[in-house]
Amino acid sequence: MNLTINGRKRRLDVEPMKRLLDVLREDCGLTGTKEGCGEGECGACTVLVDGVAVDACLVPVAHVEGCRVVTIEGASAASRSGKALQNAFVEHGGAQCGICTPGMIMAALPLKAGASRDQIKTALAGNLCRCTGYMSIFRSVEAGLPPSRQALRRTSRRTSTKRQTAKRNRRANRR
Repeated sequence: MNLTINGRKRRLDVEPMKRLLDVLREDCGLTGTKEGCGEGECGACTVLVDGVAVDACLVPVAHVEGCRVVTIEGASAASRSGKALQNAFVEHGGAQCGICTPGMIMAALPLKAGASRDQIKTALAGNLCRCTGYMSIFRSVEAGLPPSRQALRRTSRRTSTKRQTAKRNRRANRR
């Protein structure tokens, strides 16, 4: 099997019907991808295959021949928001017991900048948290995603307006 894992081309001599999850953990030593239910119900094993979030426990490795696979170990290198999401999960309490955290981050990684709370909920709908701390997970994703261009323009306008106001006040004080 030939595939690219976390940006590195790999040739693996494995059984084609072996689960991608097992290949990642046992043959590649990438144990950050967790096994939760093993039936595609919990999302703990979420990885990106060609940019799409999939449950690695349901995918035979033969199905990803020639594909780009990104695991939690490669998340920060795959996207600017990968490292930011990991940091946000730590800072905002999204990482609780830790079983679901890699899957949550990988499911959130394809989200676009400035995604709404509803878009975040939809992206994470296939991921279960046994600690039931979804609000802190949603806050972590919101904090970890880059702001939208619209939000950046608003911030830029506010900053510009504040500078103009400060400049006017300085002129008025000189008079």
